[in-house]
Amino acid sequence: MKKWVFLFICCWSVSNICAQQLALLKYQGGGDWYSNPTALPNLIAFCNKNIHTTLESKPVTVEAGSSDIFQYPYLHMTGHGNVFFSEEDAKNLRKYLLSGGFLHIDDNYGMAPYLKKELPKIFPEKELQEIPKDHPIFKEQFPFPNGLPKIHEHDGKRPQALGIFDKNRLVLLFTFESDLGDGWEDETVHNDPPEIRQKALQMGANIIQYAFKN
Repeated sequence: MKKWVFLFICCWSVSNICAQQLALLKYQGGGDWYSNPTALPNLIAFCNKNIHTTLESKPVTVEAGSSDIFQYPYLHMTGHGNVFFSEEDAKNLRKYLLSGGFLHIDDNYGMAPYLKKELPKIFPEKELQEIPKDHPIFKEQFPFPNGLPKIHEHDGKRPQALGIFDKNRLVLLFTFESDLGDGWEDETVHNDPPEIRQKALQMGANIIQYAFKN
């Protein structure tokens, strides 16, 4: 068994024997991968309180082409602008995802056209498909019978949860026209109503729980 597989088994144990940590993905292309700086820390605090995770309070930052990504069961990616994956980045991310990793890409508005051009580098044989409302990711700790919640309006389109699957396991989640990350931010950043922030955090907790279980 390879060393990184052992790390996955340890960190994803449902008994939470070892401390767990989330990672923010730094990518090339000039997009603001660092946007929503309070989002992940707030989501971590919510998960530790409500779904009994033992996540470290701050996420780490990892680069797409680095072997460091194999230490973390969940990668979060966000931004507004351009995204670029080199051949090395794409190969590394593919290996990570097919080996048990999970990538959640949350469009902070404007990254979708760039992302859809880059994802085929990772999975040339797969396409994004809409995740049905009866998928387990909407049925974890918090039920979302209508699917992905709408947090910010943007273009006024319906929110979509799009995914890439491997052997029926969701390995990549792309949340579009929802902007969960904005809902995870400190209340003073966007002045969202408490009920909207609660929905965003609950959906985020479902994603974390799914990523750690599957």
